[in-house]
Amino acid sequence: VQLQASGGGLVQPGGSLRLSCVVSGVSLNYYTIGWFRQAPGKEREGVSCISSSEISTYYADSVKGRFTVSRDNGKNTVYLQMNSLKPEDTAVYSCATDYPREAGTCPGALFYGMNVWGKGTLVTVSS
Repeated sequence: VQLQASGGGLVQPGGSLRLSCVVSGVSLNYYTIGWFRQAPGKEREGVSCISSSEISTYYADSVKGRFTVSRDNGKNTVYLQMNSLKPEDTAVYSCATDYPREAGTCPGALFYGMNVWGKGTLVTVSS
């Protein structure tokens, strides 16, 4: 099982980016996906989570109302739409899954259940 995040880049404050997390080696249908970020000199932060059936989602307070997580199981891809970006959103963003545990829920899986991690993508918010 492999995950690959992409879509990062340089954006001005107030701008938008959409990150993608492509999962390979297993069908995404049964697994929860979490988004994390780590800024230089800071601890990793759980940003968002979406459960396998989309019954539950989670957003950290720092991104609530600005970020939206979604999934396309047919494409084995999870997205993180990031709007109204701020300089403090600058970080390496990565995705992870709770595979092989099925039917995990958010936010529990985000904090206690992520087992497989992908490489991140850098988001820089600067004027």
